[in-house]
Order: sequence, then C-alpha cells, then structure tokens
Amino acid sequence: MRVSSQGVTVVALLADPDAPTEIAQRMARVLPARLAERSGQGRRFDVQVVSEPFTAGTEDPPTLMRRITDRARTENWDIVVALTDLPLHSHGRKLVVALDHEQGLALLSLPPLGGMRLQTRARRAVEEAVLSLAGQRGTGAEGPPSSQPPARFVGRLAPVHRDHVGEEETADLRYVVSGPRGYLRVLGGMVRANRPWRLVPGLSKALAAALATGAVATVNSTVWSLAESLSVPRLVIAMVGSVALMIGWLIVDAHLWHRSTDASPEERKRTGLYNASTIVTLGIGVLVCYVGLLVINLLWALFILNDRVFASMTRAPLHATDYWTLSWFVASVATVGGALGSGLESDEAIRAAAFSKREQERRSVLQDDEGE
Repeated sequence: MRVSSQGVTVVALLADPDAPTEIAQRMARVLPARLAERSGQGRRFDVQVVSEPFTAGTEDPPTLMRRITDRARTENWDIVVALTDLPLHSHGRKLVVALDHEQGLALLSLPPLGGMRLQTRARRAVEEAVLSLAGQRGTGAEGPPSSQPPARFVGRLAPVHRDHVGEEETADLRYVVSGPRGYLRVLGGMVRANRPWRLVPGLSKALAAALATGAVATVNSTVWSLAESLSVPRLVIAMVGSVALMIGWLIVDAHLWHRSTDASPEERKRTGLYNASTIVTLGIGVLVCYVGLLVINLLWALFILNDRVFASMTRAPLHATDYWTLSWFVASVATVGGALGSGLESDEAIRAAAFSKREQERRSVLQDDEGE
C-alpha cells in the first residue's frame, strides 16, 4: 500500500456482495466529509467501495485477514476496511472488528452490531476503525495504539469490549462481544442479514396454496360453526400451532437445519447460533404471512358472508366480532395449507427466500463438503 500523498488518504471498503455492499455504498456518500471533520488534521479522504466475495469458503478471521492483505497489495489503497454479514468467531468469542495497524487493515463483522440501526452502527464502527488506522499510519508507529484508550470505540458500540490478541496473530487489536447480551446482538444481526420479510414473495406457491385454502374455508359452514365455538385461548393455540407447523415443515422439507460435524464446544455454539437465526428468520417471515392472510380473509369475509345464511347454519346471529373470529381461525387453517403448499417449492427457492446471499453460499459449501 502506498503512503498518502497531498494529504489524501485512500480508504477502500471491501464488502461482501448483497447487504454489506449496499451498506458500504450508502456510507461512502458521507464518510469522506465525516472523516475529514473528525480527523482535525487537514487530511482529506477518498472512499472507494469494492464488492467482492472475500469470505468465500472460509470464516476463519486470520485467513480472511491474509486475503485482505493480499488484495490490498494489488491496489493503491492506504486503508482497507472489509465488511461481511457472516458472524465471525475468534477463540470462542464473537468478533466485531479486527485491526492490523501495520498494514492498515480492518475486518468488520456486521451481525454483532445488532439488527436495529445497523447502517448507523456500521458507519460509526468504520469511522473509528479508519481513524485508528489513519492516526497510527500518520505517526509511523508500530503496533496497536497503546496510548489511545479503547473507550471511544467501545462507548459507541456497547456491549463491545477489547479482547486479548496473541503474538502469533495477524491482527494487533480486536474487539468482540460476549455474554447473553452479545449473543442476542449477534442473533439480531444475523436475522437482519437474512431479511425475513423476503420470505413472503419468495414462497409464491406456498402463499397461493394458503390463499386458496383461506378462500374455501371462509365459505364453509362447518368452519363457521367451529369458529363460533372456539374461545380466544383456543384460537391462540391454533395460531401458534399453525405457525410452528409451517416453520417446522420449511426446516425439514428444505433441509435448513444445520448439523455440525465437529464435536467441539465452540462449533456446537456456532451451530446453535445458526439454527437459532434460522428459526427466528422463518418465524418472522411466517408471522408476516399470517397477518397478511388474516387481513385478506377478513376482507373476504366482509364481502361474502350473509347474516341470514350464517344464522341458519350456526343458529346464532352474525355479529361484528364473528368476522374477526372467523378470519383468525381461517388464517390458521390457511397457514397449514400453505405449509403443505411449500412442498411444491424447490429447496433452492426456500433457501433464497430465507437466507442472505453469503449464508446461502456458506451452506452450499457445507453441503458439498458433506457430499464428498
């Protein structure tokens, strides 16, 4: 990497495809001005975004740092910050960012930043990393900035804390998250990376089956009588059961459950984290589908139901609450129909709807390894 000339520091944001690239492109619009303002040394910054799958085939931070180093040597970059939406682990802890001040490199994992306000948190993390690397390279000192307290970085991104770095490692400074709060933070970030709202349009055949089931059930007099007799607790049980059935069916049918071939405690924790993110992602997506079905069934019931016919079949007058009760029950029935309809979807279509691009590639590599 070259030394800055004419007071301009070239910063490369090396981002995995899909969400990390989108985040990098958005922050690149404001980073030069913010970095110049915060550096306070009359320094200017040129921020470039490079979209490359630099995490392909590995989740090992030292290996990724070496890849970033090799990639930086081919370009005229002063500082490189690599962004990925894969959760990275180091010595049993969930890695947020690793920095190599000698080479001017940083590796940032987005999931530990959480699922809320990700753009802002990612921008702040990149700012702190760039300023730390730029300050060190500007002074020409070697090793991590021991005089700079970690409180500035940690304070902005709590519960992030500094972790010990071994002498044999490439990075000289590392921040991690740990504990229950850190686990929830990473889980939220993984779910955010999977974008669970994409599950609805991604499962078109399952959604069509659910809509057809709901339309037929709404005009069925037996369903009217059942809905009229059900109490609220039973309706809640029907809702939870149908959603759980849909989630379970998708996991089993599309082989979404991750099984570890390594019996080490660290690998078991990692496997549990991936499976938890799968369940939460599918849960959010299925709940969105459920609410959509409920609204559509309610509109359909308001249009199709006749109070005289309803009263003759159920021997009870049609009240306003009956529309809601019937739509709620039918949404549960339709969700079960959607679960059966999801069997018509290909495994690839379900994975594309449930996971981020990098997670799809990671699981594809794992399946290839198991097949061999």
